[in-house]
Amino acid sequence: MTISNGTATTQQTNQPTPEPTPTWLDRTFKLTERGTNVAQEFRGGLVTFFSMVYILVLNPLILSGPDSTGAFLGGGSEPNIAAISAGTALIAGIMTILMGAVANFPLALAAGLGLNSIIAYTVVQLPGMTWADGMGIIVIEGIVILLLVLTGLREAIFRAVPKVLRTAISVGIGLFIALVGLVNAGIVSTGEGTPLVFGVNGSISTWPLVVFIIGLFLTIALMARGVKGAILWSIMVSTVIAFIIEAVGKVGGWGLTEPKLSGSVINVPDFSTLGEFSITGPFQKLGVLAVVVLAFSVMLADFFDTMGTMVAVASEGDLLDEEGNPPRTQAILLVDSLGAIAGGMGGVSSNTSFVESATGVGEGARTGLSAIFTGILFLLSTFLAPLFALVPSQAAAPALVVVGFMMMQQVVDIDWQDLAVAIPAFITIIFMPFGYSITVGIGVGFIVYVFMQAVVGRASKVHPLMWLTAVLFVLYFLMDPITNALGIN
Repeated sequence: MTISNGTATTQQTNQPTPEPTPTWLDRTFKLTERGTNVAQEFRGGLVTFFSMVYILVLNPLILSGPDSTGAFLGGGSEPNIAAISAGTALIAGIMTILMGAVANFPLALAAGLGLNSIIAYTVVQLPGMTWADGMGIIVIEGIVILLLVLTGLREAIFRAVPKVLRTAISVGIGLFIALVGLVNAGIVSTGEGTPLVFGVNGSISTWPLVVFIIGLFLTIALMARGVKGAILWSIMVSTVIAFIIEAVGKVGGWGLTEPKLSGSVINVPDFSTLGEFSITGPFQKLGVLAVVVLAFSVMLADFFDTMGTMVAVASEGDLLDEEGNPPRTQAILLVDSLGAIAGGMGGVSSNTSFVESATGVGEGARTGLSAIFTGILFLLSTFLAPLFALVPSQAAAPALVVVGFMMMQQVVDIDWQDLAVAIPAFITIIFMPFGYSITVGIGVGFIVYVFMQAVVGRASKVHPLMWLTAVLFVLYFLMDPITNALGIN
């Protein structure tokens, strides 16, 4: 300040305004660096949660049947839907938070559709196999993937399996999931004189089937209109319709779950599925070779989606580096492999990365903070497990059909003019739903692939791991005659 003619004047200085000190959250999750903030991350995490919360309905639907011994997951003489839903939410919440904290990536995890189908409709249906044994296969597979990640071999194996077979596996699983949805809804069932029949003797003659039809048309309509959370909205609306129909008409015939209130929808979570796994059981009942093949089949279904999913999510958020890789790729793969182990130990099947995370990224999510918000919402939803247990199969099944459609879209990536790859891809795809086994589809597809490559003179171009896997599958399919010839029971 200076004095001039008795008047005080202030000299102005043009010093730059100091930048505010970054908060702990900003420094930890690199919010400013990635052009986001806490509010934006919360919004993205919320959208991701609502985009994939349908898994709390579909996973119990898939895992609700009996194993080969007639027992149900979570114990008891009937399906414990609430326990499976609570366990699904718990593991999803923990693993999603871990993904956000360790990898700082906006990717959420939950029980993988397709993976749960392998366990429910193939593994635990083998003679003597229980749900604990099936989840033991998941744990074994998760440990193997973890070791592959730590040793850097995961990418090497990824490259060993040709892209056409990876695509065919995904498409085949999609068709299998769609068929499961149709069967669970009752819209497709065994007929007299035919393996399958539409509806009841070819007719839509029950109210539960009407609810399925309404749900399916509603889902595809919302998807066509680009409505976010279309699957969730369809499940909710269809469930309300089912509640009204049952309340007014007492129609019954809903299957495993009936749409009617019998108590509070908020309850202390039932975590009885936790710890329901056995690593030694599968070896004792099936033998080493069968366990190796089954674990490998599950691993194949679990193996490739994550790499594609994380690239898709990173691309949506403009997070790829110059080489097209997401940030902290190794950390992402590490957490994802732990998700398989955690899912098996939790008795709710392998947890894997969900491509629905891209919806949250579309809403502004750019860091792991959004994943942490999503995980917290999953943990809170454990208290609502009784609510998810009220959703009838007919309201949830349309989602399975639509998921099958989305996976089917990849079929355009197969070169159908090259018979040496098109025929193995076709065989892989059709044997999954028609053989009602994802493992069978993968195994037959691998065998036919190496055979066709040898026929056209490309045997030298087939990776040694493919030859080894094909031989293992041949032994797997011949296991009964081999054990009988050796006198092994």
